[in-house]
Amino acid sequence: MHVTGHTRHPASIRDVATAAGVSYQTVSRVINGHPSVRPATRDRVLAAIDDLGFRRNATALALASGRSRAVTVLTVNTTHHGYASLLQGVEVAARAASYAVGIGVLESDEEAAVAAGVQRAADVGGGVIVIAYDPAGVRALGAVPAELPVVGVVETPQAPPGGDRPWVWTDDREAAYEATRHLLSLGHETVHYVAIPSSTRRTSARTSGWRRALREAGATEPRPVQGGWGPEGGHSAGLRLARNPAVTAILCGNDELALGVLRALHECGRPVPGEVSVAGFDDAPHSAYLTPSLTTVRLDFTGLGRAAFALLHGMLEGAAQDAPRPVRAPELVVRESSGPPPAIA
Repeated sequence: MHVTGHTRHPASIRDVATAAGVSYQTVSRVINGHPSVRPATRDRVLAAIDDLGFRRNATALALASGRSRAVTVLTVNTTHHGYASLLQGVEVAARAASYAVGIGVLESDEEAAVAAGVQRAADVGGGVIVIAYDPAGVRALGAVPAELPVVGVVETPQAPPGGDRPWVWTDDREAAYEATRHLLSLGHETVHYVAIPSSTRRTSARTSGWRRALREAGATEPRPVQGGWGPEGGHSAGLRLARNPAVTAILCGNDELALGVLRALHECGRPVPGEVSVAGFDDAPHSAYLTPSLTTVRLDFTGLGRAAFALLHGMLEGAAQDAPRPVRAPELVVRESSGPPPAIA
């Protein structure tokens, strides 16, 4: 017995256009990472691509163009919120443009380890995105050979880079400035800072923004406490700060540190925000569900990943390049963990 069924044909670019309510030319611009598409339109098109399972034939495109349609992301971390969200943004944008994405984990910042990671990426061909939030990433960005297209995701630079530096970034300096100003505006005499490491081994952009807000307010400038990246470092720093009754406000370099600080303050009997206000950075998914919910700065890491791929895609396809730029202004999200100091409350 023969059974005849219906075979579903692969979705076409026009099917995506119909589902998203746009022209097929707009779908093409989204697929190719063109910067002129409005964010809401791009999101609608990407959602339609996912719903319909649309994909271009990457093998045929590579054969036709004679180019490798591959991108390698070099990073030291794939689990922290910022890094993971960046990778997600790169992958979503690359998938829409029929590029394959590989991840090269840099095991250390030693010259030999970085050189080996860069060489593996070069062997794949295509282009490279380097997440340069740490010494290994910074070294890798500088080690990529001149003939290999590369885009760096970097800390906020001290000054806007020249057009020969294809970088993207979020304005961490301004974000830390606004978060510190928020805490000062509640009546705190100063704000202590639990810092993440800087990628350049100098003062990080977040530290610079915190310091600028204190200086403008004429507030005492405490020595930053180095916390590392995770909650264990925040917990250790929080225990040190909790012993000082003069500490009434703490800004943390990321939400993982803030999680550890909150635990330390709880263990030391210092209620938040009754005695101490705490603010984080990044707006990681858990931040809204802590007790108390965490005041933090929301950064668009996924959009940053998409922007990095769009810039690299333009280089690979020979399109005109935009100037290096920050991506979407950070947003202060005020929740329960910040309030006035005890004297004012």
